[in-house]
Amino acid sequence: MTKMSRRTVIRSGLAAGALLAATSCKRQSASSGPTVITNSIKDVTLRMIGTGAAQINDIKEKAEQELGFKLQLRALSTEENNQIAITQPKQYDMFDGEYFSLPLVFPSGNLQPIEVKRIKNWDKIVPYFTTGKFDSSSRVNDSQGTAPFKVMYVKDKDSKEFSTTPTDWATLIPFQYNADTLGYRPDLTGKKIESWAELLDSKFKGKTALLDIPSIGIMDAAMVLEAAGMMKFGDKGNMTKEELDKVAQMLVKLKKDGQFRAFWKTFDESVNLMSSGEVALQSMWSPAVTAVKAKGIQCTYAPLKEGYRGWGGGIGLSRNLSGIALDAAYEYLNWMLNGWVGAFLGRQGYYSAAPETARKFMKAEEWDYWYEGKPAAIDIVDPFGKKIDSKGAIRDGGSFKDRFSNIVCWNSVMKEQTYLVQKWNEFVAA
Repeated sequence: MTKMSRRTVIRSGLAAGALLAATSCKRQSASSGPTVITNSIKDVTLRMIGTGAAQINDIKEKAEQELGFKLQLRALSTEENNQIAITQPKQYDMFDGEYFSLPLVFPSGNLQPIEVKRIKNWDKIVPYFTTGKFDSSSRVNDSQGTAPFKVMYVKDKDSKEFSTTPTDWATLIPFQYNADTLGYRPDLTGKKIESWAELLDSKFKGKTALLDIPSIGIMDAAMVLEAAGMMKFGDKGNMTKEELDKVAQMLVKLKKDGQFRAFWKTFDESVNLMSSGEVALQSMWSPAVTAVKAKGIQCTYAPLKEGYRGWGGGIGLSRNLSGIALDAAYEYLNWMLNGWVGAFLGRQGYYSAAPETARKFMKAEEWDYWYEGKPAAIDIVDPFGKKIDSKGAIRDGGSFKDRFSNIVCWNSVMKEQTYLVQKWNEFVAA
């Protein structure tokens, strides 16, 4: 990322014996022979794996400038990210992942619990993440799926077991999240899109697309089928084999009938499909809508009457981190919640885990547009300075409270996860 005050909180020459993830300099006395390790924060290089949406060079460069150590980013698909986290623990120091992935990743033992007391802005994190509650009238309080709070804590510093109540040990430190829905081109749909069911409208045959990440795509499909009155689920976040069979059967039929133009896996694919006009309506992420708008193309992120699908992402720490490298990783976690990152991502449409710190790095007009749902008092630009909305425009879906409180399900790992992936892959290959 880019701009903030220089910090030198980690002192060079931390305790003898500290392990370094990247480089250590050892000097040995010729006479007595004890080894003295003199590590400096500038010698540390932390390797982070994560999905492309957050592996942004601007963030990397800003962190390096402010913290004094180096970062190596590796952008992966969701499946690759989880696979490496589980099977190749020596390949990363920090894991940028989604909460729904944790039932797969954390039991591997490759992530170490994070000590909450070392997170300076923990008390400023949106309470839903730390307590499971937003406000009393919110639909999100009863939302289905792997809500972040359900996998936020583990029982103790050595545990791989999630705790249903708050503890001193967290799995990930949240930094971005959103209420996801369908994106569409008003010039191609010819009307306002108000329901998930409209993805199946025959008017858009061959002009729709679904997200091809099984755990997420199945949730979008469930929202669509339920909205269309074609199915009723007991729990969209934990479907039965019978429900998965029925979903797959219906999706295969729709695919063979030509309803879908494509199935995308990456951010860039979704942007290209929409900006090229290949699709008029599709599963989409907020920054992808922003990217289409930045091309000068009208694109809307639909506030649908059935509610939103939620997701949340955070940073976890490798079990292999210790000593000065671990201290550096905690510094990164604290820097991430200081506000600059939250403001940067906010200009793409994401929300900050600690909004009040992000607010300090946003113009009042930006805050009003992105968080308060007020008409833009100025032209709105993305993090890279490109105009995405004009003065007077209102954010799709309105305020943070309106959007977040209407999340009705979260990205999930289900009990029948293996079967889910099998059925989803059968559908995509049909």
